[in-house]
Amino acid sequence: MMHPAHRVRRRWRTLACLSFACLSFVGTLAFVPATTRPRADGFGPGARVLLDAHNAYPERGQWADRIDRALATGLPLAIEQDLYWYQPAGSPGYTSVVAHDDDALAGAPSFEQHFLERIRPLMERALAENQRDSWPLIVLNLDFKDNVPAHLDHVWRVIGRYDAWLTTAPRTNTPDRAEALTVGPLLVLSGSDSAQRRRFHDEIPVGDRLRIFGAVVPSKVDGATKGIRARRAMRMTAADHLPRPADNFARWANFPWSVVEEGGQNNARAWTASDSTRLESLVQRAHAQRLWIRFYTLDGFGRADNRGFSASYNFGSLTSARTRWQAAIRTGVDFIATDQYADFAAERAGARTGR
Repeated sequence: MMHPAHRVRRRWRTLACLSFACLSFVGTLAFVPATTRPRADGFGPGARVLLDAHNAYPERGQWADRIDRALATGLPLAIEQDLYWYQPAGSPGYTSVVAHDDDALAGAPSFEQHFLERIRPLMERALAENQRDSWPLIVLNLDFKDNVPAHLDHVWRVIGRYDAWLTTAPRTNTPDRAEALTVGPLLVLSGSDSAQRRRFHDEIPVGDRLRIFGAVVPSKVDGATKGIRARRAMRMTAADHLPRPADNFARWANFPWSVVEEGGQNNARAWTASDSTRLESLVQRAHAQRLWIRFYTLDGFGRADNRGFSASYNFGSLTSARTRWQAAIRTGVDFIATDQYADFAAERAGARTGR
């Protein structure tokens, strides 16, 4: 019988080869295993800390290599794709395209070609190798910029063409109960909009499989201005923000960083013990509710070199961002969104080795 340590090493070698074989054209590839915490299922809330590659798609002719740079950091990882329902010039119909802004849709690539076909070699190799202990290898976060029923229908059908890759759960008549997941190399997440829950859960016949999983609906924060709402959100406890546990559809929580530090990235000051306590309380509450938790978007570009999609996500220096990355890694945040893929991956690797 093979010694357990040898089996673990062989599994990681297999996954490293999987990544290298499918992505060798992007250059030297560093496979970075996820930071892990002991959980029975190996990938449930609190089990892994993943890079969440924010907006890994081109925009206005820029950043065509973002998805390649994300994948080059190693597997497993999470990737965000923003989706619009759009009719390209000369096309007889609409399709789902990846873009950040509604005035940048001309020339935007389709979701299916840009993402699903791009990861096909990885998924097919994963199925052939069948190293299920490390699945899902990719967590896809779909940010719908509109919730047109035809758009949601289209994405449901497109995702279904890749059914063999998918992490699924049975659609039951007890939606408040989170059923066990059948794990594939790809896990697909969506948002908290009621239209998404209706299309991706409620309209699925009992006995069929759920293939897209939503976020919990955020707690409402009242206030006449954004500033008032931000201050009230900071006074809310973790239990206030996350009152409900995971159900069969809603399995994750998605937060702006402003619920950790008042005013968000642009107004962040020196990181303090109270900031750490605040972050820990939110993460612990999410995991106790059996929810994955994501925070967005933690960037640390120089003020004159902001290569993210929104300056509001920028702490203003890599040092400031690294301090938050380190705190999020230590605390066990499941998905840490950033535009600085390689820098974050290096930070996480250093945290694992105690550097």
